[in-house]
Amino acid sequence: MQILIEEDKCCGAGQCVLAAPEVFDQRDEDGVVVLLDAEPGADQYENIRNAAAICPAAAIELRE
Repeated sequence: MQILIEEDKCCGAGQCVLAAPEVFDQRDEDGVVVLLDAEPGADQYENIRNAAAICPAAAIELRE
């Protein structure tokens, strides 16, 4: 799975961090998403898909 982040779209809602905290975090200064793990294990795929689905700004794109 490839995870692409569009930082300019991110609104800092933090839903991705709640859904997949091992994969996503937020910058302290503005709340923009940070990708912690560019190659997560298959055990994280469901959480990552959920994070992308609930992102209010559609800032997370997945390529499987």
